[in-house]
Amino acid sequence: MVAQWSQFDEVNVLASAANWAWPEAVRDIFRPRGVNLLVAEKASDFVTIIASRRIHTAIVDADADRPGGLATVKVIRLGYPRVPCILLTSNTDKDLLGKALQLEVFGVVGKPVDMDILRELLNRLFLKKYNSNLFAR
Repeated sequence: MVAQWSQFDEVNVLASAANWAWPEAVRDIFRPRGVNLLVAEKASDFVTIIASRRIHTAIVDADADRPGGLATVKVIRLGYPRVPCILLTSNTDKDLLGKALQLEVFGVVGKPVDMDILRELLNRLFLKKYNSNLFAR
């Protein structure tokens, strides 16, 4: 049996301030599991927050961040290569997916974001990286 989240005092997910369904995500995915959802306005905010708190995953909106979500992932990778990243995008073409693969993005979710798909991806990430079923149904 995989352990529930007990190895850390708190679980922090850092995400882009974006135009997707934050209230739904907080209500359905994060709050019931006691997960803290922190929000970054721009790439430099990601670095500042990651430097000051333990972040278990970063959710980057490729459409909201300027100069772009992949640039934000690159910035995260430079200073914090072990922070797993999930990319949200309305553009899931081959070029973007190839670049995401090169940056070792854990997963790419098309927009509009389906909360079940996001939760399942978070579940796989936490099982693989932290041996935790925190996001299981």
